[in-house]
Amino acid sequence: MKTPIRFRVNGRPVTLETEEDRTLLWALRGDLELTGTKFGCGVGICGSCTVVINGKAVRSCQTSLKEVAGKDVTTIEGLAHDGELHPLQKAFVEHGAFQCGYCTPGMLMTAHALLLEEARPSPEAIAKGMEENLCRCGAHKRILAAVEAVSHEGGKR
Repeated sequence: MKTPIRFRVNGRPVTLETEEDRTLLWALRGDLELTGTKFGCGVGICGSCTVVINGKAVRSCQTSLKEVAGKDVTTIEGLAHDGELHPLQKAFVEHGAFQCGYCTPGMLMTAHALLLEEARPSPEAIAKGMEENLCRCGAHKRILAAVEAVSHEGGKR
């Protein structure tokens, strides 16, 4: 049965008339046309579908719409503001922290949540915080360097 579900996406209020158990991933990609969030494994292992919900990194492929009712969701499309890339996005470019780019949105959202939680994490904390996002191209060292560069400035650049 379809139910109205209200939440905020990238700062804007959204109401979807849909099934409560539908996943956030497919609502973002299909209903809201926010295709930056990627489908990867579909079982919450790879991290390609990571978004930030109320400040925490969450796998959108494993999150029902019922779980996001009344919450704030940030997707990769919500990181940049007024045409200006987020410091993490800039650092990823500067460090070449991607090859094919498929994992990049999930990596950025995981890093964003990490820096929201702790503005200046140690290199070990960054590695631990990013370890559950997979990159098949092997750009992990450059990804960690990009996150560390932003963390040196307290998450701001």
